[in-house]
Formats: sequence, C-alpha cells, structure tokens
Amino acid sequence: MLFACAMTAQCDCGRDLDPVPLLGAILFLVLLKLTQFAAKRRGGVNRMKSSAKIAIVVALGILVVAVVALKPSKGPAAPMSSDPATTGAGQTSQQAGELPRLLDLGRGQCIPCKMMMPVLDGLKKDFTGKLEVEYIDIGEQPEMATVHGVLTIPTQIFFAPDGKELFRHEGYYPREDILAKWKELGYDFVAAQAAAPAQLNSIVREEPAARDARPPETICTLCEQTIDPKTKVTVDAPWGKALLCGVHCYAIYYSSLRDNSAVAGKVAVTDWATGNAVPIEKAAFLYGFEKGGRPLIRAFETDSAAGTEAAKSQGQVMRWDDVLKKEMATRCGFCDRIVYPEDASRVVTAEGLQMCGCCPMCALGIAARLSKDIEVEQKDALTGDTVSLKTSGFKVVSLEPPTAVAWHGQRKGKDGKMASAGCFHQFFFTSEKNLLKWLEQHPEESGKMISIQQALDDKMKLNPQQISNACKIGECK
Repeated sequence: MLFACAMTAQCDCGRDLDPVPLLGAILFLVLLKLTQFAAKRRGGVNRMKSSAKIAIVVALGILVVAVVALKPSKGPAAPMSSDPATTGAGQTSQQAGELPRLLDLGRGQCIPCKMMMPVLDGLKKDFTGKLEVEYIDIGEQPEMATVHGVLTIPTQIFFAPDGKELFRHEGYYPREDILAKWKELGYDFVAAQAAAPAQLNSIVREEPAARDARPPETICTLCEQTIDPKTKVTVDAPWGKALLCGVHCYAIYYSSLRDNSAVAGKVAVTDWATGNAVPIEKAAFLYGFEKGGRPLIRAFETDSAAGTEAAKSQGQVMRWDDVLKKEMATRCGFCDRIVYPEDASRVVTAEGLQMCGCCPMCALGIAARLSKDIEVEQKDALTGDTVSLKTSGFKVVSLEPPTAVAWHGQRKGKDGKMASAGCFHQFFFTSEKNLLKWLEQHPEESGKMISIQQALDDKMKLNPQQISNACKIGECK
C-alpha cells in the first residue's frame, strides 16, 4: 500500500512527484524500525547502534537499486505539457506538433508590432500546412511575457516541431529575413513553395466582356475616355494621328516623347467658345481649378476671348509655354511622365525622398529604377480607400489591407500575346471583391489579377534599357 501511494503521489499544483526519493524514505523508516525492534530483543544498546548502522547501509543500497530501476530510459521523451514551460534563461519549450512554429509576441499600440502583422498574415497564408504562425498580445495576456522570457517587443520565437526553441529575434523582422532564418535552421519554405505547382490567377479576362461601341474619333488615344468636342486636341505626328481629350492628356503625351521636336507645329487645340481648331503655340489658355483641386484648362483663339471667359469664372490667362511649365511640375519617378499629385501614387524611398507614380505599377517601378526599397500609397480604383505597402530587400513586407490585389491591364496583340495596356489601365484594389465589382462596371477592360508582390517582381526584372524606354511612345514594350 505504501509503495502504491509513493508511485502515484502528486503535489498541490497537480504535477506528479518523483517517486524514487519518497520510496527510499519509506524503506529507510521501515528498516530502521525493524532493526530497533531486533536490538531491544537482544538487550543491548551497542547492538542497537550497530544494527542501526547496518540498516542505514541496507536502506541506501535499496535506494540505489530503486533509482537504477526507475530511471527513465533513453527512448522517446514523454509528451510535453500543453502549456509553455520555461526551460532556461529566455528559452521556452512548446508542445510537440507536426509543424515548425513561429510565435510573435507584441502589443497592439506598438508600431513595430503593427508592422509585423501583415508579415505574419502573409506567412500564415502562404505557408499553410507547412508553418504554424501565432501571435500573442501581451497587453491582453501579460503572463505570457514572463513565460517566454520576453524583454523587448515584438519578439519572434522559432520552434521546431518537437517544441524545442531554435532561435529568437527582438524587434521588427522582415519576411525575407524570417524565411532566410528558417532556411538556416533547416526549413526552406521558399524552395518548397517554388517546387509546388503554380497557382493560376483567379481572375483573368483575355478579351473584353463587351466591345467598345463608341466611334473611334470620340475616344482619347491616351486615356481612352470620351472626348469632349470643346477640349479636343489633335496631334499629326509622323508615326500617326492622335486624338486627345484635353490639354492635360496632350501634356502627358508630350512628356512621353523621346524627341518633342517631332510634333512641333503639328498640334491643334479646340477653341472652347467657337469649336475652331487653333495651333497650340498661338492659342490663349484659361488656367483654373476644379473643385477637387485638379487644374481645369480651356483653350481660346485670342487673349481677349480667354479674358472674357475669365470674367465669368476664376482663372488666369496664359500662353502655352507657361501652361506647359505648370503641367511639367510633377513627374512620375519611374517613367518621367507628368502626373497631377491628386491622381498619383505616393512613394517614399528608404531615405525619405518623396516621389509620385503615374500609376501603381510605375510606383512599384521606382524601386527598380532607383534600386531602393520604397513605401507606396495608392487609392482603390473602386472605392478610393488607401492601399499601402512597404518593401524590404525588394519584397513586400507590409501590405495594408493584406487582402489588397493588383489589376494588370493587358491587351492582346496581333501576335496573340497579352501585353500591357498602358498606365491608364493599371490599378490596385483593397480586395478581390472590389476588383470584381469594378470589372462589372468596366466590361471593356481586359487583363488579369496578380498579387502586388508579383507586380513588384515584374518591375524588378526590367533591365536598364527597358526602364529607360518605360512609357515612351513607340518604345515601351
């Protein structure tokens, strides 16, 4: 009975006690009593002392035998507790599982912790079934900071499938560095992902859902919006005639030429009041602003006609050279086209240099042109909500919202291959759902949905010559 109790004893915390010391103590007490009893019967104290010594030696011998017999074998370890347990200074062990595990401990108001969230979400999504990713907010579970020996947040802890801690890192940890560390530890998730069958884009439209029924002469050559007859600009270029919807589109066209002199004397604007064609160099312009802050430019045959219109609405009368200077004030950091700040993607380099992208794809291209990591803010083409991202090592390490996707506008060429449809057909969306709604509203569009990382990768593959030719009329491929 005593032996049975020793083998099943527990402390108040519920943990099993080691039975060997307890068993030894019980055996010692039993043998001591027996020897004392024997000594009394023989009638001598000296004999009792001698017998007691013998009993102690015998008890110790039994205890040694018990230790050897009950010592755990060198076979597989018993399963760990499901609760984390501290195993050393700053090291923790976890319950054994089938997958390696990344644990991030942070707090809601911590900026580096917030930056980690899209990294963790991306890893969880991209490596489902290969890597377990968990986040603990120590603001909500403060005891976990002590359990895991956390001194700085965020802290990332790498666990092997058997629960053993392999590595830990303090502070913001980019996706690429996390994957590189896993590879160093013997888990090459990137190679495994590359070896897996490529996933097809879930949204592909090789042909427009509906043909554009508008007469060709009413469609802007550049942005493909319907031309207002009162603002039409005509360019008789050597490579072909261009019909543009207004002065701003012509300024974009002009900035896309390698040789501007090729169109000198071959551009006509339309008089806002009379509808007459006027050479752009001879026209007067009324330069004002729309309610949203974008410039509003109207052309007239004479300064007096422009002045008459200025008396009716706010604006400044100026000649074409002055208008062009204003139009050229902001250029795309990738392709060098002009762009209004109100329409542009906002880009900040790692050194803090602020730039604009004329479209989201060109914004990503700034990383390729400058060979620098960037941060980008771009509006959802459907809702106007902001999509923001940050790169590190030319990989997207932060994306908000994580569900954001890119639309790569494409057209099928004469050779049957899909090619870029140009800057006016490239967009970001906060979700695939928003993209689908937008496509319903734009049946004339064709192309495919791609991840924003894929869009960045496409830009990073461009060589210097391709970057130099980007968005140049007649040269962009």
